[in-house]
Amino acid sequence: MIRVLRFVAVCAITVVFATLSIAWAQTYTLVDYPGAASTTLNGGPNPQGTAVGSWVDASGVTHGFTFTKKGVFTSFDPPGSTSTTPNFISPQGDIVGSYVDSGNVSHGFILSGGKYTTLDFPGAAGTVLTGINPSGELSGFSCVVASCATSPFHSFTVSKKGVFTSFEPSGATSSTASTVSPSGAVVGAYTDSGGVTHGYLLFHGTYATDDFPGSIFTFNGGGNPEGDIAGIYIDTAGAGHGFLLSNGVYTSFDYPGASLTEGTGINAGGVIVGLYTDSAGVAHGFVRTP
Repeated sequence: MIRVLRFVAVCAITVVFATLSIAWAQTYTLVDYPGAASTTLNGGPNPQGTAVGSWVDASGVTHGFTFTKKGVFTSFDPPGSTSTTPNFISPQGDIVGSYVDSGNVSHGFILSGGKYTTLDFPGAAGTVLTGINPSGELSGFSCVVASCATSPFHSFTVSKKGVFTSFEPSGATSSTASTVSPSGAVVGAYTDSGGVTHGYLLFHGTYATDDFPGSIFTFNGGGNPEGDIAGIYIDTAGAGHGFLLSNGVYTSFDYPGASLTEGTGINAGGVIVGLYTDSAGVAHGFVRTP
């Protein structure tokens, strides 16, 4: 299960990816929603230590949840949801994501102060929200297929005044925006005409492409205000690994014993949340602490 189904400029958007390193000394914490068939962490933790994710119940229904630094789980679903995927939690505790209604249509949602607001890209068949910065600017993607289960997708931002702006990196046939930073920089991913997926960085109208060295697939899952990016890459053997891009240096990492690892979010302190699959193909959430 990869989040694609859902930064400030580095050196003035000149991207130099110098060194590949391997992570050795980090601490991993397993996060499984109690009784869940599978669990993913999708965003956070915010400064209060709260992360957001999804869990699947015994009937196969997906729900959203929050997870605090004290280990407290709270499940939630927007009204009318048949499947809920929260993607990001802000420093203020606002949560954004998507839900699918009974008509199999995906909608963006904002959960703020205990109240839900639905937000859909005008005229789109489906919508997913992926990020929110402290000023209230949003990131997300619109979908040609109403459920947002398959591409093509199109990246967008929404200003704090509610103005939607759709955009696409040059040569993209599909793209998703993953997060928007306090400075308005966007981290995301796009697929080119050859079917290859790359990470992208957008800052003040300028794009840069990033690919993990030697990979055949790179997806930027999230960025932080310092310009660090966490995500997933697939190597030439077809294995999926997590990565951190910080100060132009790529670091590969894997949850111990995982068959696939994905970084889905990173906070200002460098704490990464994500998901991994075990040998049986079951998804679990994790927190990676530097």
